[in-house]
Amino acid sequence: MAWSMEGQLFETCNCDLICPCSAYPFAGADYDRCLTVYGFRIDSGQIEGVDIAGTIMAVAFDAPKYFLEGNWRVGLLIDAAASDEQAAKLTALLSGELGGPVAALSGMIGENLGVQRVPMQYSVESGTRVLTVGDGRLAITELVPTGEKNGPPARLTAKFNPATAAGLSDGQITMCKAETGSHLDVFGIEFRPKVGLWAHFSLAG
Repeated sequence: MAWSMEGQLFETCNCDLICPCSAYPFAGADYDRCLTVYGFRIDSGQIEGVDIAGTIMAVAFDAPKYFLEGNWRVGLLIDAAASDEQAAKLTALLSGELGGPVAALSGMIGENLGVQRVPMQYSVESGTRVLTVGDGRLAITELVPTGEKNGPPARLTAKFNPATAAGLSDGQITMCKAETGSHLDVFGIEFRPKVGLWAHFSLAG
């Protein structure tokens, strides 16, 4: 097996309430551009024999309202704490060079925005998850329909979410609301999310 990894997937986007693409196959985003950040905390894994456990990475992309139109603008973010060897392997994986679900989406990318090595942290406290990327901070809190403190969060079997369709999550996603003030400015794009989700993932190729 050339590579394998598992951990947590973290997503934020600029849609208003819930990502339409999570509920219906390739439904259009709420706005003309979908500005999304997918973060990955890797709990265990290896790429061509290189241990990548404990690393953090993210994919930032700017896509048209309807994903199938292609011409996505995509940039990669790798934790500065990762070794050069780990960073090289993660970059190869996320660029689609090693095959797998990421490679299946490569035809949708119209512009490669490059790779940035930046300090990154991922933390979980109760129902809130925070991904920091350099000076940027993205925070999402689980939606609890009942309004009860520590109540069960809203979950969705999202067969059509891009992450699920590409095999990047197990399809059981927890719906979240982005914290006011969440922001990330990278690759000349301002990310100001309103919603989010998290899920477990397990991938191999």
